[in-house]
Amino acid sequence: MARARNFGKSLLLLLLIIILVLFGLLWFDFLGVIQAKSMFAPVYRLLHLQPQTSTSATAKDFVMADLDNDRFAKRLESLNIRVEELDKREEDIRVQEENNALVAQELQDRETAQNEREKTFNNRVKQYDDRDRNIEQIVRNLNGMQPARAVAILNEMNDQDVIDVLRRAEEDAKASGGSSMGAYWLSLMPAARAAELQRKMANKPLSLD
Repeated sequence: MARARNFGKSLLLLLLIIILVLFGLLWFDFLGVIQAKSMFAPVYRLLHLQPQTSTSATAKDFVMADLDNDRFAKRLESLNIRVEELDKREEDIRVQEENNALVAQELQDRETAQNEREKTFNNRVKQYDDRDRNIEQIVRNLNGMQPARAVAILNEMNDQDVIDVLRRAEEDAKASGGSSMGAYWLSLMPAARAAELQRKMANKPLSLD
C-alpha cells in the first residue's frame, strides 16, 4: 500500500516536471529565446497566440556591434585630428598673411621715404639750377650797368648772394679771357662791407650755408 502511494507521488511529480518543462519551453519559444515554433504551433493556434518571431542578439551580433563602434570611434578621432590640423594650418596661414602684410607695409614705407628723398633731392637740384641761372643772369645784368649802379644793387643783396655774384663774375671773366668787375665793385662798396665780404669768402670759399 505504501509502495503504491510512493509510486503515485513519483508519477505525479514526474508529470509536474514534464508540465513545467513544456511550459518553460513554450514560454521561451514565445519570447523568441529558443526556436520551437513547429512543435508548439498547434498550441499557439489553440490559445490564439502569436509567437515572438524576433531573434535574440547573439554573441556574434555583439562582437559586430563593438567592431562597428570601434570603427566609428576611430573615424571620429581621425576627423577630429584632421579638423585640428586644418585649424592649425589656417592659423599658420593667418600668421603668414599678417607677416606678409607687415613686410608689404614696411616696403611701402621705405618706398615712400625713398620717393620723398628723391623728391627733396630733385627739388634741391632744381633750386640750385634755378639759383645758378639766376646768378648768371644777375652777373650779365650787372656787367651791363654802370659800376656805381651795379654796386648799389649789390649793397641791397645779402652777403651770400653777393659772394656768389662775385665768384660767378670771376669765373665768366676767366672763361672769356677778360677782366672781372668783381674787384672794382668791391672797391666802390663801403670799406666795412667789402672787408666783411672778403673775410667770408676767405673763410668759406664755396658757400655760407
